[in-house]
Amino acid sequence: MSVATENARTFASLNPATGEVVAEHPVHDEAAVAGAVGRAREAAAWWSALGWKERRLRLLNAKGALTRHLSRMAELIHQETGKPLQDAQLETIMAITHLDWAARNAEKVLGPRNVFPGLLSINQRCVVEYQPLGVVGVIGPWNYPVFTPMGAIGYALAAGNTVVFKPSEFTPGVGELLASLFAGVVPEQPVLQVVTGHGATGAALASSPGVDKIAFTGSARTARRVMAACAANLTPIVAECGGKDACLVDADADLDAAADAALWGAMANAGQTCIGVERIYVVDEVYDKFLGLLTDKARDLRPGFDREAAYGPITMPGQLDVIERHIRDALDKGGKAVVGGVESVRKPYVEPVVLTGVPDDSSAVTEETFGPTITVHRVKDLDEGIERANRGAYGLAGTVFSGDRTRALEAARRLRSGMTSINSFAAFANIAALPFGGVGESGFGRVHGADGLREFSRAKAITRQRFGSTTLTSFARTEKEMARVLGLITMLHGRRYKR
Repeated sequence: MSVATENARTFASLNPATGEVVAEHPVHDEAAVAGAVGRAREAAAWWSALGWKERRLRLLNAKGALTRHLSRMAELIHQETGKPLQDAQLETIMAITHLDWAARNAEKVLGPRNVFPGLLSINQRCVVEYQPLGVVGVIGPWNYPVFTPMGAIGYALAAGNTVVFKPSEFTPGVGELLASLFAGVVPEQPVLQVVTGHGATGAALASSPGVDKIAFTGSARTARRVMAACAANLTPIVAECGGKDACLVDADADLDAAADAALWGAMANAGQTCIGVERIYVVDEVYDKFLGLLTDKARDLRPGFDREAAYGPITMPGQLDVIERHIRDALDKGGKAVVGGVESVRKPYVEPVVLTGVPDDSSAVTEETFGPTITVHRVKDLDEGIERANRGAYGLAGTVFSGDRTRALEAARRLRSGMTSINSFAAFANIAALPFGGVGESGFGRVHGADGLREFSRAKAITRQRFGSTTLTSFARTEKEMARVLGLITMLHGRRYKR
C-alpha cells in the first residue's frame, strides 16, 4: 500500500501486513510524465531501427537479468503486496516466461509475409507486415505487479515500441526495480521508463499526446476514466478490467481435484485475482459431496505474513469494506456461510468464507469481490450452470471440471469469457502463446501470444506491380479489356452452389 507524505512530492510504499514503510517514491507530475514520454519518443526511433535480431538479443538479456534477480524481485513483491514469498516467486517466473516468448516469437508473428493477391490481381506482389506504434503507456495493477504489466511491457517492446510504465501506487518499487533491470542491459536508450504516483500520474500518461496506445489493468470504473482521457487524442486502449469468474463442476468430474483447484482459484493471493474463482456452479447429484470437500479444505487455510500462511493480507485497505459488504448482503438475502462469515474480516486479513444459497441478485454474485470468498450454487445440469454463469456483466475467464471431454469442451466454448480452462485452474495464464483478455465489463483487446504482439503494432499492407502496366484503373481502359475481366469474374464466381 502507499501513503502520500506531507510535502506531496513523495509518497511511501507500505507493507500492508505490518504497516511498515518499504520505501519512498517520487510523485511524478504532468511535466515529469511529459518528459518521460518525450524521451521514450526519441528512444522509439532507435529501438525500432535496431531490427528484430538486436531487439530479441536485448530482451533475452533483460529476461536473464530478471531471472538472476528473481529472489530480489519476489521479496519486494512480498513486502509491497503482502502475498506469500512463494507466490511472488511464481509470479516472477511467469513474467520471465512471457518475456522470453515475446522476444523469441516477435519476428515470426509480426515480420513481413507474402499474401496471394487472387487471380484478378495476379500482377501484384502483396506483403503484410506489422509496424511498431511508437510509445506505449502501461498502467499496471498491484495484485500481480510484475506478471500482469509484463503482458503489455514485454510484448510492446518485442513489437518495437518503447514503454512508459506507471505502476500502482501500492507497488511502485516493483516497477522501479523492473525498469532498472532493463536499463542495465539496454543502456543505450530508455526503452522502459517508470513514472510513479497516484491517479493524477496515470491520468497524465493516458492524456499525453505523445502516447500511441495505453494498456490498462484495473477496475471497469477506472477504465472508463482512462478511456475518457485517451479520447482527447484518439489514443487507442487495451483494457483488462477484472472479472467475476465461474467454475462449473459436472456430475462426472474429479471432485477432489475440482475442489482443490476451485479453492486455490478463490483464495490464492487472498482472492485478489482478476481471473480468480468467485462463483461455483455444481450439478445437483454431486453438490453435497463437492461442498463437503471444498469446506474441509477451506477450513485448513490461514492468512498471515509468515511462511506457513496460505495467503497474505488484503493489499488495498478500502477493499475490506467491499468484502464485508458482499458477505453481509449475501447473508441478508438468505444465503448461509458454511465457512467463516462477517467475522472473518479482521483487518488487514480476511479468513476464508464459503457461502451457499446466495440469490443471483446479491452483490456477492454480481459484483467483483476481490477477496477470499466464494459462492457455491446448486444447478440441475451443466446447461443451467452455463446459463447462470453467463448472466453477469463480466466475462474474463472460467473453469470447467468434467469427465466428458466433448461436454467439457462444449461448455468451455459456451461460457462468455475470453479464456476457459478445463480440469485445471487458469492454465492459460502461464502459456505465453495464448491470448489473454475479456469481454463485457472485463474489458477488450488482448495481451499475450500472437494477438498480444499484434495489439501493440499496426498492420501495413504493401503491393508491388510485378510486370507490365495495368489498364483497368486507367482512363486508357478499353471495352475489350473490361469484357475479358467480366468474363473471368463470371467464370470464377457466377456458378450456383448446391448442398
